[in-house]
Amino acid sequence: METRKKIVWAISIVALLVVVAAIVVYSKAVSDVPKDDAQTKEIGGEGLMGSRYTEILLVFGNALTGNFTAGVYNTLGLNGANPGGGGDSSPAGILDKIDMKRVKEDNGALSTVKNGPRLWTVDYIGAKAGKERDFQGLKARWVMWFPIPKELLEGKELSYAVMHARRDTSMGIRKGSRAYILDDPQGNSWVMKSASLIKDPNQKFENLKDLGSRLKVPAGWKFRSPILERDLVFMTDNGNTQITQDELGNTYDRVGGPYSNFKP
Repeated sequence: METRKKIVWAISIVALLVVVAAIVVYSKAVSDVPKDDAQTKEIGGEGLMGSRYTEILLVFGNALTGNFTAGVYNTLGLNGANPGGGGDSSPAGILDKIDMKRVKEDNGALSTVKNGPRLWTVDYIGAKAGKERDFQGLKARWVMWFPIPKELLEGKELSYAVMHARRDTSMGIRKGSRAYILDDPQGNSWVMKSASLIKDPNQKFENLKDLGSRLKVPAGWKFRSPILERDLVFMTDNGNTQITQDELGNTYDRVGGPYSNFKP
């Protein structure tokens, strides 16, 4: 009888250890998406063309099922920038000191991405912003959920690939401003909304018009940079939008059809 009790007790301990181990593994593998979009307010900015900003991405989801979503937190109008638009909302003195491992731990995320610094290539933007978070001195507000493409998780090259996102944002380029456009073989056009200083910190805003000479676009793609003769307004298809990037990390939104007021 005593031996049987010991066996039962040993089995119970093993079972308890298995449960504890599972909880620890699960806690590291699963991070629920926070309700950072529960209360939103309208924010916006004018005169953004060429100004600096950064996005911090917090990745949440379930590593056991392979489903991940990133919360996108944008510095627009914060960190000493003009709240009405323009100015540097991503000062190098703050951005360069951020410890992204600590950002992950402080925010209960599975992973993090420092998506910046970047330069706006639109004149204005309006967005519904949610919770403001402080990333070691760099303040940023939630603006969008971004489902992480499985191709990205697998380490595949996504330059010139179509990615999907959900957002409630309006933005545009004014008549008389320059637009930086990719045309794909299917006849779709993609207009740059931000230039990246991540892969090439020396990329200059004033040189973007000549970007076509630097890009190694796939067959059938082409780059152009016209001066717009009318205002271009970016839109979404019931909250859905499509984006792509070139090999330098510059980001483009699809235009035409439900995605803009016209296709330049």
